[in-house]
Amino acid sequence: MPYFKDGKMRTIILALLIILLVSISALPGCKGEKPTPDANETQAPQPEQPKQPEQPKQPEDIAAAEKAAVEAAEAWLNILDSGEYVKSRDEAAAYFRNTVTKEQWEASLEPIRKRLGKLISRKVLSKKYVTDIPNAPPGKYVIIQFQARFQNRTSAVETVTPMLEKDGKWRVSGYYVK
Repeated sequence: MPYFKDGKMRTIILALLIILLVSISALPGCKGEKPTPDANETQAPQPEQPKQPEQPKQPEDIAAAEKAAVEAAEAWLNILDSGEYVKSRDEAAAYFRNTVTKEQWEASLEPIRKRLGKLISRKVLSKKYVTDIPNAPPGKYVIIQFQARFQNRTSAVETVTPMLEKDGKWRVSGYYVK
């Protein structure tokens, strides 16, 4: 390389590299240090962090949420039991309505419910308050399992998941029967 024959260019490049390294290491924050503002400086406001859903802090709050969610689920299941599948979708959570069309819901539910037959009995097996469900938006949910007995199936488990919507009402966001 012709530029490096006399060593002058090499000395300049080496000097520039040393200056660059010294400058970088002297910058605040490069070694985990936080810059300290001058007395006359004002700090820029920090961007807000996304809000996490509030968790009930007391067992009574969770119990009240679970109770309200179970009541909403039972009311919704009554609509299903009466065969009003489109109405059940209309009464479901916005997340549910935005995910499943009326036609899809009716087409998928009708054969399943016909196969099961008329409801004989249903009771709550379990309920659990959660704030995070896979493939669902963050929020407040109660996963409820019902032991159900139908005309053509003596033992079934229905899983109903109400979610608390912005208007403060619990509405079903998911339903599964096994």
